[in-house]
Amino acid sequence: MKKIYLLFLLLWGNVALAQKQKHNPNDQLRSLNWDVIGSVKFELTGKNELLPLFSETVKRFDNREFDLTGYLIPIKSGQKQQKFLLATLPINQCYFCGQNGVPVMIMIEMESATAYSEKPIHVKGMLKLEQKDASYAPPITIKNAKLIN
Repeated sequence: MKKIYLLFLLLWGNVALAQKQKHNPNDQLRSLNWDVIGSVKFELTGKNELLPLFSETVKRFDNREFDLTGYLIPIKSGQKQQKFLLATLPINQCYFCGQNGVPVMIMIEMESATAYSEKPIHVKGMLKLEQKDASYAPPITIKNAKLIN
C-alpha cells in the first residue's frame, strides 16, 4: 500500500508540472504490440479487487519474448531505473486531467539498470501475465528485459 501511495504522489507531482506544458496528442505511441496489451480488460469483483480479463490475443504471448517501445515512467527516484512502468504517453502529459486519458502501462523489469530518458525507449524481454489485483500491482510484466537500440 505504501508503494502505491508513493507512486500516486510521484505521479501527482508530475501532473502539477505537466499542467504548465501544452498537450501533444502526437506523442502517444501506437503499435500492434500496444494493441495486444490494450486488449486486457478489468473486472471489479465483490471483494473490491480489480482483476484482469486476459483476451486470447494477449494469452498467446504469455511466457514468450515480447518487445515494446514506450515512455519510461519511474516508480523510484534516481537516474538509473531497473524496474519501472512503460507507457504510451510521456510522463509530462497529464494523465488525470481528462485531456489525454490514462495511457496503457505495463511493468518492466530490466536485466540491468538503464538511464532515465524522456524519449521513447525500446525494450525486449519475457511477457508474463499474472492473475492478481491490479489495484496493487500491474498484472502484465516484461521480465529480464534488455534495451534495444
